[in-house]
Amino acid sequence: MTAALRIRIDAVDLPGPTCPPGVPADGSVPAYRNIHVAVQRRDRPAELLDPQPGDAPSATWTLECTTTATPTGIDVKGPYVQGRPGGRFIYLSWGTVDDAGAFTMFRRAKLMLDAVPAEVLDAWTRSGLLVGTLGLTDACGTPLCARVVPPRIDWTAEPAD
Repeated sequence: MTAALRIRIDAVDLPGPTCPPGVPADGSVPAYRNIHVAVQRRDRPAELLDPQPGDAPSATWTLECTTTATPTGIDVKGPYVQGRPGGRFIYLSWGTVDDAGAFTMFRRAKLMLDAVPAEVLDAWTRSGLLVGTLGLTDACGTPLCARVVPPRIDWTAEPAD
């Protein structure tokens, strides 16, 4: 049976407008400037959902998806869900935005859906909304990247609005 559900990503602790942080604005030190973060669409890396500036106090994205029960668990699909069954994930893409508004990616974080606890997945299929809450600054003060699993992200099932 297939169900239409939603995933919401709630992000806090964004790293700021430059990477690395704290570089002079005069361009004397090489850095990524005017950084933004967005959810990347599957098979369309240039299509981004709601880019947010790196110095925003928080960022939230809501994604439509479907789930299907399989013999090995729950499979998630949707326009912003990447990967193969058993290894699905959501990309948060970090990039610079130039004066013309063009986004150039320099780093990505993979929010691993296969790391969502089974009891949370089960509750999600009843509640309708899966929420991933995470901070987007890594231990070095730069944009979070690489594979993101609990405890770096907290997954909960909540009632759909």
